[in-house]
This record gives sequence, C-alpha cells and structure tokens, in this order.
Amino acid sequence: MSDWHFQFNIDIDSKNSIASVKIYGVWRQETAREYSEHFKEEVKVLIGKPWARLVDLSNWKTASDEVIEVIGELLQWCIDNNMVHSVYIIDNPITFGQLMRMVSRGKARNITKTFRTRKEAEKYLKEKGFTAESQTDERSIFK
Repeated sequence: MSDWHFQFNIDIDSKNSIASVKIYGVWRQETAREYSEHFKEEVKVLIGKPWARLVDLSNWKTASDEVIEVIGELLQWCIDNNMVHSVYIIDNPITFGQLMRMVSRGKARNITKTFRTRKEAEKYLKEKGFTAESQTDERSIFK
C-alpha cells in the first residue's frame, strides 16, 4: 500500500509491520493535519500487533510551531495503537530540535531513535526484529 502527496509519502509494509514515511519541505498545521489523517488510515492494517515507524526527514526543511502539537498527538495515537519503535533519519540540527519537541509532546522518547543514514536506521530496526526493505521512490521528484 502506498500513499503519495507533495509534502509526504507513506508506504506500508504489512509483511514486515513497518510504516515508512518520507517528509518533504516546510510544514504548516494544515499539512500536519492532512498527514496525520492519511497516516492513521494507512497504518490501520498494522495496529493489530506491534509495528515500527521509519521516517525519512532528510528532505524536511522546517515546521511551524503548531505542527509540534499535531504530530505529538499523532505519536501518542501511534503508541496507543501498538507502535513499538519510532525511527528517524535526520541530519539537520534545526529540524532535529523540532523533532525532539514533537517526540516529547507525544511521550515517545523511550521508543524513538534517530540516525543519519537509512542504512543505520534499517540495521537498528533489523536488530529489533523488523526488516525494513530499502526502497527508492521512483515517483518522487526529490532524491
């Protein structure tokens, strides 16, 4: 299953119980709300058992302060619905600070890990029993 939008795309790997997400650009509250709604709908196939979330933030630029609340609420929803690992690929110190505020708001600090590369993130997930299959998104204009 796959859901692609200009500012995010969501790929669900139900076989491996992983929701993979790529985030792009500058986010405002409307974008975060749209993402949250789409994510909850897409991930329904995973919530019956423990699952992991792998989020690639390497093309994310920044977010308005209102986004922190929306994504924090989404993280709490994910935890309430069996998410056991929330893994991020991020290398920007500004967005890292914003991400950590979202993670704190969602009370997800104890299940969150950050890495600079997809390879490191996939290795971590594999060690935790989740096999993330590397993929290139041919539909994306961003590389």
